[in-house]
Amino acid sequence: MMRRDSLIALLSLGLAAPALAAPPAPAKTMSEKSSSAPSHFEAETRAWHAGRIARLSSEDGWLSLVGLHWLEEGETRLGSAPDNALVLPASVPARLGTLTRKADTVSLALQPGVSVTVDGKPFKGGALRTDAEGSPDTVALGTVRFFLIRRGDRLGVRVKDAEAPTRKGFHGIPTYAPSAAWRLEGRFEPSTTGKKIAVPNVLGEVEDMVSPGTVVFTVGGQEYRLSPVEEPGSNQFFFIFGDLTNRDATYGAGRFLYTDLPKDGKVVMDFNRAYNPPCAFTPFATCPLPPPQNKLKVRVEAGEKRYGDH
Repeated sequence: MMRRDSLIALLSLGLAAPALAAPPAPAKTMSEKSSSAPSHFEAETRAWHAGRIARLSSEDGWLSLVGLHWLEEGETRLGSAPDNALVLPASVPARLGTLTRKADTVSLALQPGVSVTVDGKPFKGGALRTDAEGSPDTVALGTVRFFLIRRGDRLGVRVKDAEAPTRKGFHGIPTYAPSAAWRLEGRFEPSTTGKKIAVPNVLGEVEDMVSPGTVVFTVGGQEYRLSPVEEPGSNQFFFIFGDLTNRDATYGAGRFLYTDLPKDGKVVMDFNRAYNPPCAFTPFATCPLPPPQNKLKVRVEAGEKRYGDH
């Protein structure tokens, strides 16, 4: 049963007690200042979320995403005219040019009189790098940007517009009230075999991703486990997880969480920083989904809630 002092603490923060498992008692954290001063913890959490909202709603953030077009072998005409194979926003010329795919190479030929930049420099045409090679070449014209992405054997064109209705009409994301009870210290169990886990995505594909091990933590006296994945060049763990709030309060396809790397065999899991994947805001993202072992049978009532009708 939930301890009386834990229940009082939750109610004081405006949170209802979870139906299936009580939140744990406040855990030891990386920041002693946060654990000893709840007001500082809440301020830190809200500041982190404000930064998250600023990135999401920036001119180049996920809310500016307006299109995704998968390229077939050969030529693809693009521009704002509706008879183009790849239709761009109305601010772009009716005929911008042609993308030509030859196996894994894509080049752009511009129509006469059309001026664009790539990464801020004038671009007259030629081959374009994809995101599989690090930062992709970003073609820009006015408020519109597009670049190439690789997903498995697919090559696609991702289109962003700073004037996108999704960006202009954005008014924030509801969240649970910050709660130190959901900042947990987990035990890291490293993998000694360089194991990979199968991670599905919204395209119906499955990618084998390197997982460094498993983090074990306790909620309401019950142990739970989550497997992070490693991202190239990152110095953090990345968790793709689901929980029982996905049914009614949070995004149905799960949420994301980053943590610092283990310290003395421990990982701080601050679920107050659990956030919605890009697919919660746009149909043009290619989000990973929680692998089966990362679907928690508990309500994680912390972090971002469901956005709009998603």
